[in-house]
Amino acid sequence: MTATDRSVELINAAAQAAADKLAHDIVAYDVSDVLSITDAFLLASAPNDRQVKSIVDGIEEHLLKELGVKPVRREGERDGRWVLLDFVDIVVHVQHSEERVFYALERLWKDCPELALPADAVATRGKGAPAGGTHEGTGTDEGTGAEEAAADGGAS
Repeated sequence: MTATDRSVELINAAAQAAADKLAHDIVAYDVSDVLSITDAFLLASAPNDRQVKSIVDGIEEHLLKELGVKPVRREGERDGRWVLLDFVDIVVHVQHSEERVFYALERLWKDCPELALPADAVATRGKGAPAGGTHEGTGTDEGTGAEEAAADGGAS
C-alpha cells in the first residue's frame, strides 16, 4: 500500500503552507505500510514557540481555504513546543527545533519512503537553528521581551 493521491495532495499543500511561514527542515514520510491510522506524516520545525503556532495556523488556514479540510484533532497548542494536526489521511507535526532534535522522529520513520515535496519546502532543509540555540542570559529562546513589546506597539 502507498499513500493515496489525496494524502499526497494534502502533504504538498501543508508543506507549502509551512514553507510560506518559514518553517525549517520540512520532510514527509509515507507511513501507510506501517500504520493503519494514517497515510503520511509531515514534519516541520521552528526556532521559537510563537513561530510554531504561526506555522500551525498557516497550515490549517491553507488546507481549509484551498482544499476544504479541517483537522479532526489539534494537540499540543497550549505549550507551542510540539503541535500535532490530525487530518486523518495525514498527520502534521510542527516542533520547536529543540524538540525536533530531542525526539528525532526522522529516526523512527527512516525505513519509510520520503514523499516528494514542493521546491519551497525542500529548500528549508538544513536551515534549522542549531540545537541548544538559546539567547544568552535568558535560558530561553524567546529573547528578552523587547521584541514582544515592540511587536505589541510598546504597550505593557
